[in-house]
Amino acid sequence: MRVEIWSDIACPWCYVGKARFEKALAAFPHRDGVEVVHRSFELDPGRAKDDIQPVLTMLSKKYGMSEAQARAGEHNLREQAGAEGLAYRAEGRDHGNTFDMHRLLHLAKEEGRQSELLQAFYRANFAEERSVYADADEYLVELAVAAGLEEGAVRGVLADSDAYADAVRADEREAAELGANGVPFFVLDRTYGVSGAQSAEVFERALTQAWGDRPAPLKVVAAGGAEACGPDGCAVPQQP
Repeated sequence: MRVEIWSDIACPWCYVGKARFEKALAAFPHRDGVEVVHRSFELDPGRAKDDIQPVLTMLSKKYGMSEAQARAGEHNLREQAGAEGLAYRAEGRDHGNTFDMHRLLHLAKEEGRQSELLQAFYRANFAEERSVYADADEYLVELAVAAGLEEGAVRGVLADSDAYADAVRADEREAAELGANGVPFFVLDRTYGVSGAQSAEVFERALTQAWGDRPAPLKVVAAGGAEACGPDGCAVPQQP
């Protein structure tokens, strides 16, 4: 069974939702049969790379709230994250463009290190003092190398703005086609969708239902002993 998760590194509920989903998956009896793929979704795709501002300022402008309200929301998120064992800085974070991080996540997917790099980006963005936006290229290289990627390949992607750009855009188009207008958005076997950072219990139920509704595996009632064609050609009839 495949679970696809659309998310953005700038999304705090994606950070929390990933932890809750992984808690549910760890308890799922068939977890070894579940493939998890992370998909790209930018919450602020039109933001210029050099347009960086404090999170509290961004929240106040975007949602028309006071800075005190924005701060209270961030402190609530810190409590929610803490309940999942996640570190979260409620003060002093900034906000910016995440496109390069998504491009690197597609590189990491090819190398089998996608989940590790995503978690490294989340922790850097939500828990560390150093900014993933203001010191973007060098910090992203450090994080990617620590997650198991080759430094030259990482620098090559960052130097080429077209590298994996189509893959990121394709993920975002697919999200729109599936009706996802927010993240995190979980799609189980292209049959069930779960929106938002639900509880681990909700994810457990969704996994159980999706697993139970999979098509029954093909049962082979006869195998071998009869002529057939395959990649190496066809069996040649022998004279009796």
